Amino acid sequence: MPLRPDRLDPIAANPGLSRRRFLRGLGACVALPALASLRPSGALAAPAGPMLATAPSGAPLRAAFVFFPNGAIPGTWWPEREGRGADLALSRTLQPLEPVRDLVQVLGGLDHKTAVAGPDGAGDHARGNGTFLTGVRLNKSATDIRAGVSIDQEIARRIGHLTRFPSLELSCEPARKSGSCDSGYSCAYQFNLSWSSPTTPLAPESNPRLAFERLFGEGPPGERNASLQRRRAEQRSVLDFVMDEARSMRRRLDADDRHKLDQYLTGVREIEQRIEQAERFGPVQDPGIDTPPGVPPDFAEYVRLMYDMMLLAFQTDSTRVATFLLSHDGSNRSFDFIGIPEGHHDLSHHQNKQEWMDKLADIDRWYVQQFAGFLARLRDTPDADGNSLLHNCMIVYGSGNADSNRHTHDNLPVLLAGGGGGTLTAGRYVNHRSQPMTNLFLSMADRMGLTDLERFGDSTGRLGDL
Repeated sequence: MPLRPDRLDPIAANPGLSRRRFLRGLGACVALPALASLRPSGALAAPAGPMLATAPSGAPLRAAFVFFPNGAIPGTWWPEREGRGADLALSRTLQPLEPVRDLVQVLGGLDHKTAVAGPDGAGDHARGNGTFLTGVRLNKSATDIRAGVSIDQEIARRIGHLTRFPSLELSCEPARKSGSCDSGYSCAYQFNLSWSSPTTPLAPESNPRLAFERLFGEGPPGERNASLQRRRAEQRSVLDFVMDEARSMRRRLDADDRHKLDQYLTGVREIEQRIEQAERFGPVQDPGIDTPPGVPPDFAEYVRLMYDMMLLAFQTDSTRVATFLLSHDGSNRSFDFIGIPEGHHDLSHHQNKQEWMDKLADIDRWYVQQFAGFLARLRDTPDADGNSLLHNCMIVYGSGNADSNRHTHDNLPVLLAGGGGGTLTAGRYVNHRSQPMTNLFLSMADRMGLTDLERFGDSTGRLGDL
């Protein structure tokens, strides 16, 4: 993904980003997690008033939006009844969330009425994808593209200057910005979640290597590529180029922070090695899906790698806003690795055939398992204030279709994970009884410090009970 000019050297462009938070070497820039030994006295004191993207403790607050395709089987997605704590009985599909249930809300009754079929006819997969973070009616055209600014970019506009990157966009499918995909809608609607303007989608990065180089490389794209080629030729890690700074920094850290730094650098190297292993396999041969070299042949590993990129970005406060398109709506990926050789989209039009519905429920559960693993890793990663990263996150997980067999967009399958810095009431299932999804986005924006955002998309107000 081409880097935007304002992101070529974000440290130099923003003097407010302390260089003590980075290890720098030839072609490498390794952002660091919060280390108490380097923190100015009182740096994390609770703010006196509302602050941008900050938890009540003073730690960074992050917002992320994760999209899964083709809706869910309602009967196996929703818990039997509303409840919290011990009264919350997770459904079969959501059962993998059990280890992190105390930091997850199941949100019922959220709708995207702007995605419902109207005079423009078919195209529910494009509308489900394109309205997910915008909440506006899409213009049905393959060339005259008009959506709306997505909520992640609305937030990034206000807080992007606080971090190395205003936002991070990831996907497990290559982006498309042109062509006709679903019943005359542009492919741009179906392959992108983030929109910086009604006519400008932000293409997500789908190559793990390029995502890694964006987080840990330095300099313009040409220089970064040269640095990568040099590391490959010399069989060296990106960490090899910052070890002198790392050793110097270790001498200034206390024992706890030295251990934290060592764990973090070990984790970065482990991810780099996983990418190197995927690159040795060559291009993935997956019919119908154009995958670049370096993509792991194991889809579970691919998804986990991209989740881990988001974790690293949040852990190092490289960004506080992220989106992750697991697959575009209408995706026909085969899940033969869990015994389901049929295409996902083909199965989603199940016509109430129980065998097909059972397979779809297994796919829904598989996606939730990957999300649960990501949440567990966030829970196990300490943040600047001593809480977990998950405590200081708000992560929406959902789909733009509710029941793909009928192409419905009401009562969307939506989860809200994280503690919002202690401002969210998690560990429950609550039915909001037909409110716009955008009401949730407004409530999240409030917590990110955007209290002057009066409306967003088709919102009618805040989602009061969060």
